[in-house]
Amino acid sequence: MNVPISAPSRDAPHASFRIGRRGLLLGLGASFAAGKSRLALGEAPGDRRLVVVLLRGALDGLYAVQPYGDPGLAPLRGPLALPEPGRGEPGQENALLDLGGLFGLHPALANLHAMYQANQAMVLHAVAGPYRSRSHFEAQDLLEAGSAQRLASGWLNRALQALPPGEQARTGLAVGTGVPLLLRGAAPVGAYAPPGLDRPAAELMYRLAALQEADPRLGPSFAEGMRARGFAAQALGETETSRERVTFPRLAGIAGRLLAEAAGPRVAALELGGWDTHVGQAGRILGPMRALDSGLGELRDSLGEHWTRTAVLVVTEFGRTARINGSMGTDHGTGGVAFLAGGAVAGGRVLADWPGLAEDKLFENRDLQPSLDLRSVAKGLLRDHLRLPEAAVARAFPGSNAAPAMRGLVRA
Repeated sequence: MNVPISAPSRDAPHASFRIGRRGLLLGLGASFAAGKSRLALGEAPGDRRLVVVLLRGALDGLYAVQPYGDPGLAPLRGPLALPEPGRGEPGQENALLDLGGLFGLHPALANLHAMYQANQAMVLHAVAGPYRSRSHFEAQDLLEAGSAQRLASGWLNRALQALPPGEQARTGLAVGTGVPLLLRGAAPVGAYAPPGLDRPAAELMYRLAALQEADPRLGPSFAEGMRARGFAAQALGETETSRERVTFPRLAGIAGRLLAEAAGPRVAALELGGWDTHVGQAGRILGPMRALDSGLGELRDSLGEHWTRTAVLVVTEFGRTARINGSMGTDHGTGGVAFLAGGAVAGGRVLADWPGLAEDKLFENRDLQPSLDLRSVAKGLLRDHLRLPEAAVARAFPGSNAAPAMRGLVRA
């Protein structure tokens, strides 16, 4: 079955990352770490915001967005095939949320569904990067590099490096213990950790800054990092004694509040783990799904009026097998799902050149066949939302001529 649904117009261990003195303190934005969640922040020109959410562990796209209208779904999925919209058991929220026919959203994603109904979210199905690896670590690196081969920098950092010097990130809000590869590169970064996480004492940081004050390279970097740390604490109204537990929804709320600041960052990368559901998927996936959905709601609410100028891209390293396994879970696959949300998104649509789930349509007789390259989605956002020039978009995704930027993802 080949059913285009609002078809769009028309790439082992982590890669090594050597950290020198400059790399320790410079890079893009900020990074909050909280268990399986993390946040990094940076700046972009103009008043538009871009948030990328990385779902680590491989979200099962066929479970999050079920093609209930495809006759091949039920034989492959068995108990993982949820009731069609409007056919759930009385008093139980176990039926799919309608996406306009053929597809239904998992009931745990109610906030996302409300955004979809408000034309502020869209689903992109049967998507994949330009690689065909089923290794979490390798696929995550390639997803963030935006390439079929490992690179030392991320696609979003490379895109922002192309900005004129006066418009490059001065942020330096590195929050937590690290910056994801997506944002690693040559643009500047400082350091900040939210209360509730282990971090160096403020006194130690100020002493280190004083010791490095005379160094022509480290001195300014420490000063910028401490400035950024103070900005973030002031913007969030936090104190050294705050110890509220840092969950993904809270992290998303922090991101929104910082992005909403007039002098704050314009780009954020959030990470949420827990999606590797080989066993008992129906129960194990509920926590991450609810965290993601609540986090998107917190992000929207904390951005306030700036939500109308925001686009949120939610991606994962690969999909999962079309067939349920013997442990009521799914294994590493290929084609999956991505989401776009935000007031700037031209939503209320499912974008899919749907390949179908018949036996002869599966990739390598086991996975959803991908029909959309994630690079096309990201390139469309860089060009039409952040309004970067074509040359900058091309440098962000080298060797991606076969994946042209998608049009129509955001409002004019």
